[in-house]
Amino acid sequence: MFKGHPKGLYALALANTGERFGYYTMLAIFVLFLQAKFGFTAAQAGQFYGFFLAGVYFMPLIGGILADKFGYGKMVTLGIVVMFLGYLLMAVPASGSVAMVSLIGALVLICVGTGLFKGNLQVMVGNLYDDPRYSAKRDSAFSIFYMAINIGAMYAPSAATAIANWQLKKNGFFYDANIPSLANEFLKNPDTGGDVASKLETLAGAQGWTGSIADFASSYIDALAGSYHMGFAVACFSLVVSMAIYLGFKKTFKHADVTSKQQAAQAAAHGEKVVELTKEQTKQRITALVLVFVVVIFFWMSFHQNGLTLTWFARDYTANSAEGLTRIGFSLPMMTCIVIAMYSLFSIFQSTTKKAKSISAGIFALMIVLCIILYMNLNPSTHIEPQLFQQFNPFFVVLLTPISVALFGALAKKGKEPSTPKKIGMGMLIAACGFLVMALASRGLANPTQINGTSDILVSPNWLISTYLVLTFGELLLSPMGISFVSKVAPPKYKGMMMGFWFAATAVGNYLTSVIANIWESGMQLWMIWGVLIVVCVISAIFIFSILKRLEKATADC
Repeated sequence: MFKGHPKGLYALALANTGERFGYYTMLAIFVLFLQAKFGFTAAQAGQFYGFFLAGVYFMPLIGGILADKFGYGKMVTLGIVVMFLGYLLMAVPASGSVAMVSLIGALVLICVGTGLFKGNLQVMVGNLYDDPRYSAKRDSAFSIFYMAINIGAMYAPSAATAIANWQLKKNGFFYDANIPSLANEFLKNPDTGGDVASKLETLAGAQGWTGSIADFASSYIDALAGSYHMGFAVACFSLVVSMAIYLGFKKTFKHADVTSKQQAAQAAAHGEKVVELTKEQTKQRITALVLVFVVVIFFWMSFHQNGLTLTWFARDYTANSAEGLTRIGFSLPMMTCIVIAMYSLFSIFQSTTKKAKSISAGIFALMIVLCIILYMNLNPSTHIEPQLFQQFNPFFVVLLTPISVALFGALAKKGKEPSTPKKIGMGMLIAACGFLVMALASRGLANPTQINGTSDILVSPNWLISTYLVLTFGELLLSPMGISFVSKVAPPKYKGMMMGFWFAATAVGNYLTSVIANIWESGMQLWMIWGVLIVVCVISAIFIFSILKRLEKATADC
C-alpha cells in the first residue's frame, strides 16, 4: 500500500493531518457552542453551520485561481498563517455584541485561510503523480492522503471533549446535554417559570448548585462557552505543527510546486515541446468534471449532517452511556490499537522479507494483547457526549483504507476496477443505505418539536455507529476517488481552478445541510427527515449512472 510512492506524498499528507486535526476539533463542538453561547435554535445554528461550511469549501475556488497565477506553495503558506489568526480569534472569549462580531471575523479568516491552503495542497499531491513513474498509483495516493486527513479528524472530537470537560470542571460543573437549551430559554424568559424552571432546578441540584436558578443558568452557560473557547485553542497549536512539517520537508515536494506556465518555461529552456490539449478536449474534460460536481453537491449535503442533525440525534435521542462491546468505540486508546493492528496485519502479507513479516506479526500480536488489557480495564458503563460520535467516521476511514486500496488494486490487476464515475455512483447508493439505518432507528420516536431537552425514549448508540460505518463505505468510494479524478482530468492550465470547483461544489452541498436543519423543526416525522436524504442520494446515483458512458468517453485520453 505504501510502497512506490514519492516521499513528498507523506510530507504533504502529514501537513494536512495537522491542519485537519485543528479544523475537526473546532467543528466537533461548533454547533453545540452556537446553541450554548448564543442560544440559537436548531434552524439558526443550522444556517450558521451551513454558511460557514459553504465558505470553507467555496474559498478554495478563489485560492485555486490565485495559485494558478502566483504559485501553489505561496498560497499554502499564506493560508496556514491566515487560519491561525482565525482560530486564535475563536479561542479568545468575548461577550455582548463583540462576541458575535469576533465570531464572524474568526470564521471569515478560517474560510479564507482554508481556501488558500486546502485545494492547493492537493494539487501539489496530484502534480507528484504527473511523473510517469508514479502515475499508476494516483488513486491509491489520494486514498493514503485522505486517510491522513482522517487520522487528524479521528482524534479531534476526543481532544475537543477532553479539553472542554477539563475547563468546565475547573468551574465546578460537568456536562449535561439538557442544561444549555433550558438555561438559555430561562434566561430569555426568566418570568416564565413552570416546567422549564422546575427542570432546571433539578439539574442545578445535580451539579451541586445552591444559589438561585437565574445565577446557575448564567454561570453554566458562561462556563460551557468558555470551555468551548479552550477547545478552539487546540487548532492554533495544530497549525503550528502543520507549518513545521510543511516547511521542514519542503524539499521532498518542491518539484511539484509548479504551475502550467512554469512547466512550459522549464520545458522551453530544455528544448522540449509541451503537448497542449485541444479546445475540444478541454471542453470535454471540463464538462465531465462539472457533471461530477453536481453529484458531489448532494453527497456532501447528506454526509455533512454529521456535525448537524446526526449530532442532534446523538444528543437528544441516543443513550448517553455505552455498555459491553460498544464501549470499544468510545475508548480512543483501543481504537488506536485496532488501527495499528489492521496495518500490521496488512504488512504481514505485503512484506517481502521474513524479518519484516516477523516484526509486523509481533506488532499485531502486541496490539491484540493491549486491546484485551484495555477492554478488561474499561468501566462497566462509559459516558458518551454527543460530539464523540463524530470520531467514528474518520476511525472507519483510517481502518478501511488499506482494505479499499487492496481491493481496487486486485481488481485493477484483473482489468475489472470500476471507473471513478462508477465508484462515485456506487458511493451515493451506499450513502442512501446509511440514512436508511437512521430511518429504522427513528421509528416510534417523537419529532424534534415534541421534545424539550432529550427524548423520553433513547436508542442504542449502535444505530449511529452503524450509520457512520455505512456512510464511510460510501465516502471511500466518492471523496478520495473524486479528488484523484479532478487532479487527473483537469486541464493543466486550470488545475487549481478545477480543484477549487470541486470544493465549491462541496460548499454548495455544505450550505444545503441547513435545509435539513430547517426541516428538523418543521414537525415532520423523524424517520421522514432521513427519508429526504435517502431520496436525494438515490436520485444522484441514478443521474451519474445515466451519464456514465459520456463521462468515461470524455476522460478516456487522460
